[in-house]
Amino acid sequence: MKKTIVLLCALALTAVAGYAQESRQDVSISGSANFAPQVNGNAVQKNTSMTLGFVASYRYMLTPRSALELNYGYAQNRQYYEVFGVNQGGIHTLQHEISGAYVYSRNYGNFNPFVEAGVGAMIFHPLLDAGTFQLDAKANTNIGALFGGGVAYEISPSFDIRAEYRAFLVKTPDFGLPGDVFKTNRYEVISSPSIGIAYHF
Repeated sequence: MKKTIVLLCALALTAVAGYAQESRQDVSISGSANFAPQVNGNAVQKNTSMTLGFVASYRYMLTPRSALELNYGYAQNRQYYEVFGVNQGGIHTLQHEISGAYVYSRNYGNFNPFVEAGVGAMIFHPLLDAGTFQLDAKANTNIGALFGGGVAYEISPSFDIRAEYRAFLVKTPDFGLPGDVFKTNRYEVISSPSIGIAYHF
């Protein structure tokens, strides 16, 4: 009887150890470059400066090929507006992304290409400093769609290097100015190519 109990305990511990060794989660941090196109609408033209930022992500593997991902992205930029061809100055903006996505990946040796799609919010928060010429500017929180793809290269069972093109489709911010003076009624795709490192656990 004792031998049977010892054997069952050994099998249970082996199963637990095997489950613990299977990496079902990862966290990553990546540096990003953020680009937004020129946007024209309602006699308003908007240009955005290129800027650097970062993206932090958490993934949970549902199957060996499917995962759910949560993201937080941060960048600063300046958004420049012209109305009827008259320069209205810039707005120094903190740009926050909060999003969730479905990730589909494949495995080819140490290379793991993946694609992703999801939804989230982009928060455009004006900084009222010397880089902002519109002191009435208010924060915009706009709902949008995330999509992209990339490749992870496994450098060890616990770490990989991850390079990705990310894009966020979102309504162009107007900063809630009186008379909707900056409202374009247009959408833009904010591109954020990124590269970073992920830890699996």
